[in-house]
Amino acid sequence: MKNTKLPTFQRAFLAPKYWGFWLGVGIWRALLLLPYPILRHLGNGLGWLFSRLKVGKRRAAIARRNLELCFPDISATEREALLQENLRSVGMAIIETGMAWFWSDSRIKKWSKIDGLHYLKENQQDGIIFVGVHFLTLELGARIVGLHHPGLGVYRPNDNPAFDWLQTQGRLRSNKDMLDRKDLRGIIKAIRNGETIWYAPDHDYGRKNAVFVPFFAVKEACTTTGSYYLLKSSPKSKVIPFAPLRNQDGSGYTVSISAPVDFSDLDDETAVAVRMNQIVEKEIMKGVSQYMWLHRRFKTRPQESDVSLYD
Repeated sequence: MKNTKLPTFQRAFLAPKYWGFWLGVGIWRALLLLPYPILRHLGNGLGWLFSRLKVGKRRAAIARRNLELCFPDISATEREALLQENLRSVGMAIIETGMAWFWSDSRIKKWSKIDGLHYLKENQQDGIIFVGVHFLTLELGARIVGLHHPGLGVYRPNDNPAFDWLQTQGRLRSNKDMLDRKDLRGIIKAIRNGETIWYAPDHDYGRKNAVFVPFFAVKEACTTTGSYYLLKSSPKSKVIPFAPLRNQDGSGYTVSISAPVDFSDLDDETAVAVRMNQIVEKEIMKGVSQYMWLHRRFKTRPQESDVSLYD
């Protein structure tokens, strides 16, 4: 049964206040007609431009701090090189999101491959919690996987209603349906019915429903307890991580799907959160420079009076 709450196109989107938005979308789509090798250079250029803008400099400072906190044992020179590569990936993410939403199936398949697809096929009857770490390539990775194994996407509605409609249409290119991330009942029901649900437990979602457990070198990172409740509510479901990565040689993309991870020996929120963070770390290490380090991952501290790690 389709989610009837998904955004639909409104005549109001044709009003003058949206004309700039649609012009931007038109230019975006036109650029995506270019050959992929040219799009790679364009994406790198956008990343360079982003790093020079005020918002880019602010986000770069957050990413630099995250890298310092997570990888204190590597040199400052290595971290800075990693940061610059990450900023180029930010620009490429704009291109890759457009590829995910607008490219044809045949063009997506030409530039992508999947390793480990059998893990999804072999376990789909039990329901799958598909752990999609926040790589900058995530939109494209979801499209690639969906062409071979459609599932249900979990999303946060966008504040711009026209963009909300556009992104939903793009994501439905390869998903059976979309569920609001706050619809926990719907998510659990879908998993119990043998669906594959994309799940992202790697961001800081606030103090509510969270525990503080290690994440890389940070000993107390705010981590959602949603993983525990999903597993408790759907004990037969399988936790399967994946990493959608841009090939360094310019040959396209490889989505690597990992074997199911067993949580059956754990029975409390903290232990589940610890293991889930370990899964996330392992996936991130497959492509550190392509991860979304721009997010303030450690903004919530164990005590509200604790000094911010970003000051």
